[in-house]
Amino acid sequence: MSAVDFTWLIGGPQGSGVESGANIFSRVCAEMGYQVFGKREFYSNIKGDHSYFTLRIADHKIHSNVNDVTLMVSFDAETIFRHFEEVISGGGIIYDSDLEKTKTDDVHTLDSPFKERLHKELESKNKPFTIAGVLEIAKEKGVTLFPVSFKSILATLAEETENPRLRGLVRMFNVIGVSLSLGLVKMPPDSLQKTIGAIFAKKQTIAELNQQTATYSYNYATAKFENFGHLLIGTKKETGTLLVQGHQGTALGKMACGCRFQPYYPITPASDESVFLESNEILEIIDDRPGSTAVIQTEDEICAMGMAIGGSLTGTRSATCTSGPGFALMTEMIGWAGINEVPIVITNYQRSGPSTGLPTRHGQDDLLFSVYAGHGDFPKIVYASGDIEESFYDTGNCFNYADIFQVPVIHLMDKFLASSVITCKRFDTQRIPINRGKLLETVDDGYRRFEFTDDGVSPRSRLGIDNGIFWSTGDESDETGHITEDPVLRVKMMDKRMSRLDLILKNIPEEEQVLSFGTADHTIISWGSAKGPILDAIDMLKKEGISIGFIQVKLLHPFPTDYVKSLLKDTKTIIDIEANHSAQFGKLFNQNIQRDIDYFILKYSGRAMTSTEIYDSLKKIIENKADKREVLMHGA
Repeated sequence: MSAVDFTWLIGGPQGSGVESGANIFSRVCAEMGYQVFGKREFYSNIKGDHSYFTLRIADHKIHSNVNDVTLMVSFDAETIFRHFEEVISGGGIIYDSDLEKTKTDDVHTLDSPFKERLHKELESKNKPFTIAGVLEIAKEKGVTLFPVSFKSILATLAEETENPRLRGLVRMFNVIGVSLSLGLVKMPPDSLQKTIGAIFAKKQTIAELNQQTATYSYNYATAKFENFGHLLIGTKKETGTLLVQGHQGTALGKMACGCRFQPYYPITPASDESVFLESNEILEIIDDRPGSTAVIQTEDEICAMGMAIGGSLTGTRSATCTSGPGFALMTEMIGWAGINEVPIVITNYQRSGPSTGLPTRHGQDDLLFSVYAGHGDFPKIVYASGDIEESFYDTGNCFNYADIFQVPVIHLMDKFLASSVITCKRFDTQRIPINRGKLLETVDDGYRRFEFTDDGVSPRSRLGIDNGIFWSTGDESDETGHITEDPVLRVKMMDKRMSRLDLILKNIPEEEQVLSFGTADHTIISWGSAKGPILDAIDMLKKEGISIGFIQVKLLHPFPTDYVKSLLKDTKTIIDIEANHSAQFGKLFNQNIQRDIDYFILKYSGRAMTSTEIYDSLKKIIENKADKREVLMHGA
């Protein structure tokens, strides 16, 4: 039996239940043992504009999405117009048959540049500017069409169940689309019913309504349509598997590692993490880590950063989370934390900038900003997770780094990770040790908060401890914290703080600084969420007998220069892959390694990379057909 690798796309207007439908589909597939990787794309409005969710389902480990779609379900015209070309020959499109006469000009949310490109395509193939026209192109390519009247299904179901409420419940279109899809691929119906029951467990009436709709739609698909040619009938389920959304990795990591205070100001895409934390504020994790996380929405990001610093001064593990524009407001107070040696964790969910940029789209835009954030010299750590599973464990490490070295730690995530859903091994809290560094429980008389020590890290008092009095200001200070402008003491204090950069590189294990997936004549260097698509693209090339190395740098500041140099000593061609315009990691690499990069593969359209795009670009490099700078463009 051939391996299963199936991509499902659902689309509709923002606010129409696209994410809910994807949640049902992904949970059904995970329950039946499949590996899942999915991502959500949506506009920055509340309702109306186009939203879609792409789910890749496989019976083997996967790390990313691909370009091709096997089955698309759409309950609006815009989804068909935007995505019909992505459906492969042998694939299928489930669509609302009532939309066939819809013209491009009838869909007011189609922006002019896209509409011009679509019209040019339709005109070149002598097709009308309608849904029927694009579906004709898809059919000629070998795509099977599955027309369904969603309203008719609701009307029939309302009569059969004697429930007239169903007739007008257009918000049920997503459940109809999911159930039709699962009927086509012959997914066992019990898993669909079980999943709906679990999702709406606290709303029995709604659960029953959705289950009735699902049963009817599933049976409708199996009775009306012939075999689709793609089956998802289930596979052996790995024990200890978890289906998790991106922002939950860091949130659960914060719970497990003892973060007990998170002030924040709402901003996309970071807010989901704080909302999840807030909804699980009181949580007994394991016996030795009880407690709750106080989550407070502040008046702005400046306030959030100040409150987090205040929480840390009490000895409480404290953090905040934000995105680029919010992080910009926090930088002055990050400097305050730096000069006062306050351990703090800032989770930065990057998105496309500058300014407001693309507020709900992806980008790795804040690397250099994070490395150089704040005026003046002070030690900090910039650390990036490559996937959701990593982010759970990395979160615990970031808090340990902050406490041990008494520095601000900027944990770089991004929109791609925040909006993804994956299957992975259940998180193991025992792999997150808690190390509070030189945090004192008792203090002897004569305590000096900023005492000079052999390793440059001073014992840290909590606020309110007897004899643990200290002063914190934004000015240079002596060992007790009193302001000084003495030049000799200034140099000594600066040297003390900045010596921690060497201490960090010396004491963080190399396997936490850099992950090596092997090196070769051609080796990729990258960071963050590009990891997943890169790994899948490498696997695709490996099947063709092509070997490409990959070095994932996680500790971005201070940069692990010597270790990276040793890994790349035999590499002839270096390829930088990242999601920003100016190849920010490439600049950092060149600055520290003093070696030119041979090729850049970049994406800054606001859409996440796919393994297909990276595979195509790497193949061109191997065949000496690539430009020095390849720019990726896939995604609606």
